[in-house]
Amino acid sequence: MRVSIIGAGSWGTTMASLVAENADVTLWARREELAAALRSGGNPDYLPGLELPPIDATSDLEAALSGADAILVAVPSHGFRTVLEGAASHIPASTPVLSLTKGIERGSHLRMTEVVADVLAGHDRSRVGVLSGPNLAREIVAGEPAATVIAIADPDAAGLLQTAVMTPRFRVYTNPDVVGAELAGAMKNVMAIAVGIIQGLGFGLNTVATTITRALAEITRLGIAMGGDQLTFGGLAGVGDLMATCMSELSRNHQVGHQLGQGRSLDDIVDEMRMVAEGVKTTTPVLEMAATKGIELPIASEVGRVLAGGAPEESVARLMGRGPKAEGYGLPT
Repeated sequence: MRVSIIGAGSWGTTMASLVAENADVTLWARREELAAALRSGGNPDYLPGLELPPIDATSDLEAALSGADAILVAVPSHGFRTVLEGAASHIPASTPVLSLTKGIERGSHLRMTEVVADVLAGHDRSRVGVLSGPNLAREIVAGEPAATVIAIADPDAAGLLQTAVMTPRFRVYTNPDVVGAELAGAMKNVMAIAVGIIQGLGFGLNTVATTITRALAEITRLGIAMGGDQLTFGGLAGVGDLMATCMSELSRNHQVGHQLGQGRSLDDIVDEMRMVAEGVKTTTPVLEMAATKGIELPIASEVGRVLAGGAPEESVARLMGRGPKAEGYGLPT
């Protein structure tokens, strides 16, 4: 099997190191300097200090995609469409395409698999899916046991991708619910910012647990309204990914929230970050999507206010001052 991975950030590089245990893999990097570093066994830009196996990497997109039996795309949401447009003429209509990106496209409100379908006209949509789960790159590169979900409709494509990605220390499950897995992955980044803010303000585990639990309710409500399966949100792509991203200091979204809670400005935080915190760009489209469905997202709404410069303490007060309600997950409450 030959697998091509587009995008040599921390997650694309991590996936390349996993897939290399099962298949021939080629990793596309935007810059030749990074490709050369990857061929030498390291990614100083996105995984500094970690020793990696040498990876077949190139900055030539056509060469990276040549002869691929499956294609994994690990490009941030804001550049996903542009890179895919450059790759489109080299991707056959039946080749499985798996998104590794957890975000929503601004303006269009499209999930990344929908961007794939939009750009790759005529591509078999049942062979376009998403990988999502509690997957922090540095832990997986270090060989710590973890699991994930590949959500894709076509069972043959699911089996092929599962075989390519699964290793003795990285367990892969399959799920046909692309919508639920993809929305859960995008929304948990917004919620990780919220938990980071809470911890940046100095609050303890009661507040953190409350925020995560109610965040899951918001994710589930919107996910079901958009066509997702409720069971997905209780699985690895739902609560699993939510917990890992909200609780870990390795999470870029958590880091952004933590610094916001300590009073720093978003511009200063983002300027210092080399990697993208998807939740910053995903919050607005998620709120706009919810508005079209009449779904209330109190936590996500307050994240939006803080990202726009609002005071974190005031957001906490607004959330705690909401009127009494029943505890609900699957339906708007």
